[in-house]
Amino acid sequence: MGKNKKENRRNFLSMLGTAALGGAILSPVLSKAANTALSSNVTEIKNFEGRIEDFLGGDYTNIKLRMQDDVRRAMKKPAKERKWAMAIDLRKCVGCNACTVACISENALPPGIVYRPVIKDEIGTYPNVSKRNTPKPCMHCENPPCTDVCPVGATFKREDGIVVVDYEACIGCRYCMTACPYEHRMFDFGEHYSDGLPAVAAYDERPSFEYEKEWTRENKHDSPIGNVRKCTFCAHRLEEGLLPECVTTCIGGANYFGDLNDPDSVIAKVVSKLNVSVLKEEFGTEPKVFYIT
Repeated sequence: MGKNKKENRRNFLSMLGTAALGGAILSPVLSKAANTALSSNVTEIKNFEGRIEDFLGGDYTNIKLRMQDDVRRAMKKPAKERKWAMAIDLRKCVGCNACTVACISENALPPGIVYRPVIKDEIGTYPNVSKRNTPKPCMHCENPPCTDVCPVGATFKREDGIVVVDYEACIGCRYCMTACPYEHRMFDFGEHYSDGLPAVAAYDERPSFEYEKEWTRENKHDSPIGNVRKCTFCAHRLEEGLLPECVTTCIGGANYFGDLNDPDSVIAKVVSKLNVSVLKEEFGTEPKVFYIT
């Protein structure tokens, strides 16, 4: 990518990041998901009536700005000294799918590829029923089983903990899809939303910027077509000092993100002080996506 083009993209991303730091609507949604406390100090947060904003100090807009500062501070460190993580407050997720749509737009995802699905379950027994919304991005596991089964080493964990796919090395065998206990990985069949129409729509030809490279869909030999794809924690945005798109877009303020290795970061305080759990803990994958319930 040329110098001017890269500079223009950086300015555009910075503009998007600033514009996205808007207000939040707090809409608690009860959940009965199984909890695994990472701290014995659960009483401390209960004294704040469950409001994480009170615990951290400031409203969610202020906290979002602090998280962006956390990202920019972390990016100044060597990659091996960073450990990215996300926490999702299930009490505040309203199931609006804004994060899903924003992620598809940010990464120019084709049909069948969804990095940020929101699983919606009905829990309880009639008439005492409620709905549980569970956003489920890639867990970016500490011990990812998907990397062990790849015969060509196309999927691996970076020094900063993000699990990635090398599109140029991937042979499309899909072993990693079977190995992932969270059923997160998806195969890109090369489809377009405008398939069946007289012409391919412009939005189907947009490039994606995953892994700090511009990927087009014009040539399947130089694109993600025929490869397995997954959430990257918006690594291309982190390089620009911006939060993942799903975090900036959430209308309920249910997402927290940052560097776990930074004790002063918002994410480190949330994970160490609150009652959080992880999905399928019994698999020993040690996910870096935590759930607050």
